[in-house]
Amino acid sequence: MGYTGDVEVGGPADVRELPGLTISKLAVSEMANNAYLLRDPDSGEAVLIDAAAEPEALRALIGDAHVHTVVTTHGHWDHHRALPEVVQATGAVTVAHPADAGDLPVPVQRPVVHGETVRVGGQTLEVIHLRGHTPGSIALLWRGPEGAGTHLFTGDSLFPGGVGKTWSPEDFTSLVDDVEERLFGALPDDTWVYPGHGKDTTLGAERPHLPEWRARGW
Repeated sequence: MGYTGDVEVGGPADVRELPGLTISKLAVSEMANNAYLLRDPDSGEAVLIDAAAEPEALRALIGDAHVHTVVTTHGHWDHHRALPEVVQATGAVTVAHPADAGDLPVPVQRPVVHGETVRVGGQTLEVIHLRGHTPGSIALLWRGPEGAGTHLFTGDSLFPGGVGKTWSPEDFTSLVDDVEERLFGALPDDTWVYPGHGKDTTLGAERPHLPEWRARGW
């Protein structure tokens, strides 16, 4: 069976072996948050995206990988409840956008803004700032080598069927504008999308629905 991205809380991680990067997706907590371990198979170095909850499950996911960085996609509580325990166990550097840094339970050691990068061994993740779900929400983009494709970790900014929740018309417009310009306007249809909750999708599957999202306002 190949990777599907369909995971359940209490179930095993779904693992995707790609040239240059191994992606492991695990669902945790009553909120069914997705945590992603990105590991460079050559160096053993890894990045964890969203230490959401269940630190023991996350430590089991990490295994013998050298997690040098934990990236938090945004400041909402359900995405960083296990961050203190994971950082203590791994010694990893904490990364988040400065606009959301104050909402995290530990200091952000490396603030990142739009256009900066995070390294995973020999691989590079690009930081994309998506304003609206929270002021400091970010996505991480990996442009794999030939044959590996393009992979996008969107936190709660983009899901199958729409953008993330917003709390005002201005925030919605900001988010859908950023998503349209910085994701759909810049990346190919076969870009694989790994959201903060639920199933994966691709930009190509969602692109036809952008006008519908704007019209409905959510």
